[in-house]
Amino acid sequence: MAGKTIHAAGGIVVRNGARPLVAVVQRSKDDRWVLPRGKLKSTERPVIGARREVVEETGHRVKVREFLGAITYRASGRPKVVRFWRMQAAARPSYDLMKDIAAVEWLTLAAAVRRLSYPLEKLFLRSVGRLAIPRHKHRLRPKPRTAKKKTKKKSKTKSKTKPRAARKKTAR
Repeated sequence: MAGKTIHAAGGIVVRNGARPLVAVVQRSKDDRWVLPRGKLKSTERPVIGARREVVEETGHRVKVREFLGAITYRASGRPKVVRFWRMQAAARPSYDLMKDIAAVEWLTLAAAVRRLSYPLEKLFLRSVGRLAIPRHKHRLRPKPRTAKKKTKKKSKTKSKTKPRAARKKTAR
């Protein structure tokens, strides 16, 4: 018999700079590299738990952005569902890491995928990573829009007015 589902949440945490970087964390208990995530408290909303877990595991304040997806697997014989949001990290850490985390590394998307220990997380990050990382480098302002000049369409019907040369002669 399957036990009660374990619910967890976390983030694909991005820090901008010359090159956007993704956070991966090393767990103390087994030295495995994972995405920052953790179990939800019994009455905790997933998005709130995701923010809490990411702050505890990375030490960085974050802004939660859009939902990216979920992964499911079995843990200790029970089904586990982990939901992930894209998160924007502050430039510098604000908190100490929790004791369950040995290290945090900020890596390019490709390097983060390679560093992760679990194939399912590698596949997930490879799939949603391009959505999580901004495509354009520092574009400070949008380009101003220029108004297009309206052009008159030439009518296929003949004009009732006289040609220019004829108008000049009659005006004299």
